[in-house]
Amino acid sequence: MNLERRADAPGALHAASQAQPNIALVKYWGKRDTVLNLPAVGSISITLDSLWTRTEVRFVPGQKHDQVSLNGRSDEAESRRITACLDLLRQRAGVDYGAEVSSQNNFPTAAGLASSASGFAALVHAGAQALGLTLSLAEQSVLARRCSGSAARSIFGGYVEWAHGKLADGTDSVASPLLDAQAWPLRVAVAITSKAAKQVGSSEGMRRTAQTSPYQSAWVDTQEADLDTARAAILARDFDALAQISEYSCLKMHALAMAAQPGLLYWNGATVECMHRVRALRQQGVPVFFTVDAGPQLKAVCAPAAIEQVKDALRDIPGVLDVLDTGLGEGARAMPAGALQT
Repeated sequence: MNLERRADAPGALHAASQAQPNIALVKYWGKRDTVLNLPAVGSISITLDSLWTRTEVRFVPGQKHDQVSLNGRSDEAESRRITACLDLLRQRAGVDYGAEVSSQNNFPTAAGLASSASGFAALVHAGAQALGLTLSLAEQSVLARRCSGSAARSIFGGYVEWAHGKLADGTDSVASPLLDAQAWPLRVAVAITSKAAKQVGSSEGMRRTAQTSPYQSAWVDTQEADLDTARAAILARDFDALAQISEYSCLKMHALAMAAQPGLLYWNGATVECMHRVRALRQQGVPVFFTVDAGPQLKAVCAPAAIEQVKDALRDIPGVLDVLDTGLGEGARAMPAGALQT
């Protein structure tokens, strides 16, 4: 990586950033290298707008350990992940300063809404600024991937593709933008069916699936064709084609996980009812399709004119606790100091 220390970096040692979660349309599931977080397959996603993570990082010379606050609370497991991520930045900057990290989400954490993606994208962006490191967006994407795989995509906005890559060191497994959010401004209704953290995290779920699911090889072998189809649909703004490939990839990923031993069932009853409702709407001519990540929340992607109808239909389903409304958003970006208090 081409990294330089900026001696004149404004706000050196202290910075704040915001990043948004992303939702994969062609799914990422499985790793070919767990240490470097290299994916078994490529993926394509959309970055959301009104859901966000805001993170402030302050490096303190002479401080030995990191102090981490997530949504105002301490989490030992997540603190270890954050320290490991900061270590990558400290190594490149040639410092050993401990850090004070404060991070907030405005949406449920660890519940299938890609909070790790937005969280670690914001952490890498803010940490690099604080240490005065000059990193391209591609370099930030590689570092974010090391911390949480799908965070590679949240560095960018709009429609994003994360390359599977072939190199053993992972330097070619990087995300890149496909299309700006404004170029095809779809909307997303997020049906919240549980606010609890999922019982099996994505990393453990991927490991179990790769080791025990009989469908793993088929999943890997068919992914390139799915990526080609989705990429062409996005560039052509072909909603029907994107709807078909997105639901196909979603159901294929969950079938893969369900066939693990023991099987991984991330849905609840309301999730399934939401799927049926979205398909019924599409049969009635409403431009909408669903996707579901490793969690119980359903995301209904639709044309802007259909968003109110889609939200009303999802709210009517028993077990849906809330319906969030978001457009497509930007990638990771700097925030003013004190952003977490606003």
